[in-house]
Amino acid sequence: MTAALLLLRRELALSWNGGGGPLLACGFLLSLAVIVPLGAGPRLDQLAHLAPGLVWLALSLASLLTLERLFERDFEDGTLDLLALGSLADEVVVGVKVLSHWLAIGLPLALMTLPVGISLGLAPGQLPLLALTAGLGALAFSFTGGLGAALAIGARKGGLLIAVIVLPLFLPPVIFGAGALVAQAEGRSPAPALALLIACTLVAAVIGVLAGAAGLRGSRT
Repeated sequence: MTAALLLLRRELALSWNGGGGPLLACGFLLSLAVIVPLGAGPRLDQLAHLAPGLVWLALSLASLLTLERLFERDFEDGTLDLLALGSLADEVVVGVKVLSHWLAIGLPLALMTLPVGISLGLAPGQLPLLALTAGLGALAFSFTGGLGAALAIGARKGGLLIAVIVLPLFLPPVIFGAGALVAQAEGRSPAPALALLIACTLVAAVIGVLAGAAGLRGSRT
């Protein structure tokens, strides 16, 4: 446990090194929030109808920006080899790195969806549900992205390979997260879509950790 906490502290400290932590991803998210209303024109009612899907699309793309360096930096400087000699299992290493990514990048992005949702026309009463679903979705994106980043270790144009791997896997959280907001806006219960989003997050956690650990082991061969 001590080794895992030390690794988590290290990852959180390094998350602000050489890239400003969540600033790039949050800036990208805010840029979309400014550009989309300008391009949509004066039809604010139509923009509000599309807002749930637009917010989730922006969240998924912003999460994708930060995944390339999740393991690549440690692979290049030999840290992954040192971690392999330590007491932590590969699954724990992947889980800790993904958790640090969510804490440093995913949660700020989830909070940033609130002003983005307002700018796109979401009702104020939908903001608590947006915060909840965005936090869960960001966690699912982090675990899924950890899988892609581990499988792309050492590959040329790793960012493109990660996008090819994880973007199809981002679809279920996007569908169910946006579906919960749409259901609430239409006066229906968002509970079914929210339950499916939670299930997607749990599946992403299990598969992401196991497949990510397999990717780490494969990078050493």
